[in-house]
Amino acid sequence: MEATASAKYLRGSAQKARLVVDMIRGKDVNKALAVLRFANKRAALGIEKCVRSAIANANEAAEKANVSIDPDDLWVKAAYVDRGPTKNRRRVRSAPQGRAYREQRHFCHVTILLSNDDREAAKEVKGKPAPAAKPAKLAESKSRKRGGAVAAPRVRRPKAEAKAPAEAPPEKTEKKATKRRAKPKASEEK
Repeated sequence: MEATASAKYLRGSAQKARLVVDMIRGKDVNKALAVLRFANKRAALGIEKCVRSAIANANEAAEKANVSIDPDDLWVKAAYVDRGPTKNRRRVRSAPQGRAYREQRHFCHVTILLSNDDREAAKEVKGKPAPAAKPAKLAESKSRKRGGAVAAPRVRRPKAEAKAPAEAPPEKTEKKATKRRAKPKASEEK
């Protein structure tokens, strides 16, 4: 059984709320609540309320369907944050030399989806089973490959060209000596 809850118009930007939501995605409800309780982020309080609301929604839906559900079996199947409005919510902050900086008050919408289904069943994509783990040998060989210039094949010279004596380097020409003006000594200046 699945249950959703959404919290709209939470204070703070969506980018900062996503940092918190990423910490709880895929965890069971008790661990998620513990993480949110002790997270040192402003958005954690609103997201915690949303998770508690989703738990209550799951209990309510189970009662209506006449099904028993254990809240400890629930886990966070999906959690995402959308951007909220900033239009007509702009403020002005005073700045030096009589100027004013525009300050936007950001809002976000959080949606949490809880489920009590098996996590392995959730990994199945449209009836297809989850992909099997790769064999260890294949994974090991892929980790050894390197990219870039290291992976490029080396150019081999023909043997006849390699045995031919290298041409003598051109003679070095002497560079013209540039005349440098000698600085007068301190005793000469006086």
